[in-house]
Amino acid sequence: MGDTHDHLPNIRRVVGRMNAEQVDLVLHTGDYIAPFVIPVLAGLEAGMVGVFGNNDGDRELLTVRCAEHPSLEIRGTFTEIDRDGRHIALLHGHDKGLLAATVQGGEYDLVVHGHTHRGQVEKKERTLVVNPGEVCGYLTGTPTCALYDTETGAAVLVNL
Repeated sequence: MGDTHDHLPNIRRVVGRMNAEQVDLVLHTGDYIAPFVIPVLAGLEAGMVGVFGNNDGDRELLTVRCAEHPSLEIRGTFTEIDRDGRHIALLHGHDKGLLAATVQGGEYDLVVHGHTHRGQVEKKERTLVVNPGEVCGYLTGTPTCALYDTETGAAVLVNL
């Protein structure tokens, strides 16, 4: 998920959807915006690893609020995750050079990014690139997230 932009009703919807899908781990591409969203994200039954986006104001307080919930973590602006044999990169995507280098480097099985608010799943050589779109729905009018299966390596966009 990503680009939640303080939209609490849709954040509750995506938390409910992730819980219903019984996901093992939630990745957040950033742009939480305000720390008051963290207690809502704490409703996730799975752990969450996230990164900061370009609109996250009080990063220190976001980090402090996450620390109040052991299952939530924000790891700066870029992180790598190894899960079920898949090497995953997570970033917001506003640094276009970093995003391009991460995708084109061929090091990752999956690159997850946000920023554009437009959901997309595409294969770039050996790397699957997923933008889960926007939970907030502000720009497109359609709140979305994505689900990724580490066994099959497939991803799908989900309308909320």
